[in-house]
Amino acid sequence: MSRAPRPPGSARPPFRPLAGRRIAVTRAREQAGDLVRALEELGAAVVCAPTIRIEPLSDLAPLRGALSRVADYSWVVFTSQNTVQIVCDALVEWGHAPRDLADTRVAAIGPATGDALAARGVRVDVLPDGYVAESLVTALAARSDLRGARVLLPRAETARDALPEGLRARGATVDVIPVYRTVPELGDGPGLAREIFDGRIDIVTFTSSSTVHAFVQAVGHEAATCGRYRAAVIGPITAATARDYGLEIAIEASEYTTAGLVEALVRHYSRTA
Repeated sequence: MSRAPRPPGSARPPFRPLAGRRIAVTRAREQAGDLVRALEELGAAVVCAPTIRIEPLSDLAPLRGALSRVADYSWVVFTSQNTVQIVCDALVEWGHAPRDLADTRVAAIGPATGDALAARGVRVDVLPDGYVAESLVTALAARSDLRGARVLLPRAETARDALPEGLRARGATVDVIPVYRTVPELGDGPGLAREIFDGRIDIVTFTSSSTVHAFVQAVGHEAATCGRYRAAVIGPITAATARDYGLEIAIEASEYTTAGLVEALVRHYSRTA
C-alpha cells in the first residue's frame, strides 16, 4: 500500500528518538547545559544529577609566575574547558588579556576546548583528531621537534600523567601547574539510588572518570552495579574507570565529545526500537 502524501504546508514531526527515556546527567552543573539541551530536544526526560563540581585552586601564584614569562615556552597546552576558563579569567584579573597567549603556540585536546579558546580570542595551533593525551603528544611531535622544548601545562590537580610523561619522553621540559580540583558533589545520592532500584532511570551518562568515581560514592556500589540502567560513557578512559567499579557499559561514544555521546545514544536506541 502506498503512503498518502503529506498535506502541503504540514510540519514534519520532530525527530525524538529518545522520547520516553529518563537519562541522568552526572556532569558538573556548570558544564552540563549543552548535553541537557541536546537530550531534551531529542525527547529525553533529563534528571540533572551532578556528581562533581569544579573548584579553582585558591593559590594561583605558580600560574601567574609562569604566565608572566609565557614567551619562554614553546607551547601552552590546554586539556579542558575548565582550564581555559580559569587561565583566561586569571589573565584578565591580573590586568592582561587571553590574546597575550599569542606570544607562544597553543595546543588543545578536543574541539570543545578549542572552541573555548577561540571564544576568548586565542588561536589554536594544534588540535589533534584524537581527543586523548596520547594523540596530542603525537600531533605535537609531528609539528615540531620537542627536544629541548618548554611546555606549560595548566591542568586539574589530579589528572592522568600520560601527557606530561609522553612529552618528556620526546625530550620536552614540562611545567605542570595545577589550577583546579574536581570535588565530589554528592547531592541527593540516596534519592538517585532509589530511582535506579525502582527502574526509573534508563541511562546514566558519564563524561569523565571523576563523574564515575563520584557517582559510585553518591549512590553506593550496590546501586551503581545493580544492572537496572544502561551506562553511557564519553570514551575509553571513562569506560575503563567504570569497568573497574564493575559497571557494565552499554553505550560508548566513538567521538569523545558530548555531541558524540548524544549520537551514540541515538544510534543505540535506533537499533533497539
